[in-house]
Formats: sequence, C-alpha cells, structure tokens
Amino acid sequence: MRVLIVHAHPEPASFSGALTSVAVEALEASGHEAVVSDLYAEGFDAVAGRGDFTGAANSAKFHYQAEQAHAAETDSFVAEIAREQERVMAADLLVLQFPLWWGAPPAVLKSWFERVMAYGFAYVDGCRFDTGFFKGRRALISVTTGGTPKRFSDEDVYGPIERVLYPLKRLALEYMGYEVEAPFVSYAVPRISDEERADCLARWRTRVVAAAEAAPSVEIRDPRAALARMGAQAWTRA
Repeated sequence: MRVLIVHAHPEPASFSGALTSVAVEALEASGHEAVVSDLYAEGFDAVAGRGDFTGAANSAKFHYQAEQAHAAETDSFVAEIAREQERVMAADLLVLQFPLWWGAPPAVLKSWFERVMAYGFAYVDGCRFDTGFFKGRRALISVTTGGTPKRFSDEDVYGPIERVLYPLKRLALEYMGYEVEAPFVSYAVPRISDEERADCLARWRTRVVAAAEAAPSVEIRDPRAALARMGAQAWTRA
C-alpha cells in the first residue's frame, strides 16, 4: 500500500521524529511504500492567500474558495501545493504525525489542510462525508502530548483525547470521506522513561503496519470532473 505521512514537528530529534522514522522503517520492511511530507524541513508556507496560485479567477476581489476552484480546473496551484496534492492523491493511507500544542495541531498542519485540501481538489458542494472524494481511503492520527492519560480523562481538565481531536477527525478527514481509525496517542512523552518510550515505538510500529495492511488500494482520480458538474461559479458570488 501507499502511505503518506504528514509530519509536523520542527525538531528531527523529537519523539514525533522518532515515530515518523519508525513508521517509515516498519512500512518499508513490510513491503509498503512510505512517503513523508516533512512540513518544517520542506519549508511549507503556513500562510494562505493569493500566493497559492499562478493565475487568478478574479484579480479585483479575492475569494479563496473561488480561486481554489479555478486553480483545480486550470492546474494553477503553486508548486508546493501541487506536490502535496499529488502525494495525497497517490496515498491509500494518510498518517498525520504531530504534537498537541495549545489543544490542537501546530499551525503549519492546519495550513496544510487549508492550502492543500482545496475546494475543487478535496471537496465540492455535494461531495462530503459519505459522498466525499476520499471515500474508501483511510487515515490515522498519531499525536504526542505533554499531558498524562489522567489529564485526558473524563474527570480531569482536558477531557478525552477523542474530544480534543474531533475537529481534525470529523470536520476535516471524515468531511472529505476518509475512514479514520482510532488515534494513536503517545502521552506525556517528556515525562516517561526510556523503556516506556521504546514500548510506545514498538506499539506504533505494529499499529501503522496494521493500518496500511487494512487500507484498500484505491485508484487515483481526477477531481475536476466533479468540480465541473457542480459549477465553480457559485463561489464567486459569496
């Protein structure tokens, strides 16, 4: 299977970095193809705007979704967005690897969704959730936390990790049609022992390979046909 790991941590020696390295090693050893989008290392731009496009649908008034629809129709996304979209299109399994900062993924990962998972590429009107473009594909969230499991319990201050990750799981991945597995959570990594970190990496190795083997092989599809059916012009009126 083809696996895309979107890695969002600025430090290669971090535990997030170790999780990504272990995932690549385990997947390739099991005969799967692993591609890493290392957002910090590749200098992925965290600011969305006119700079995302090499052309313009409307040079007088900027409407982001209308410009995304135009770019999807005319192949006019800038190179780094086009590169990421090609990686997404080729992947049977999408893995997101990131630390939890202020109760959410780092800003660069949020920007990756805003810029790469564009209107006309990842969704259009009428193609969401059960009818989403990525229906049949799978996604897996791997997150590291500073907080302990107790902190993420019903009785404690943060609440369950599933509640914290709901916007990413439901309103991003499932919105586009992905079937999302239960998250893999590495709790309290600054506080645990070396033995506990090793155990976590071993469990992750098993988990990510199992996720790849459960993912169905999917055909690469061109979203422009759906965009043409829906009609991009509606967005120019918003």
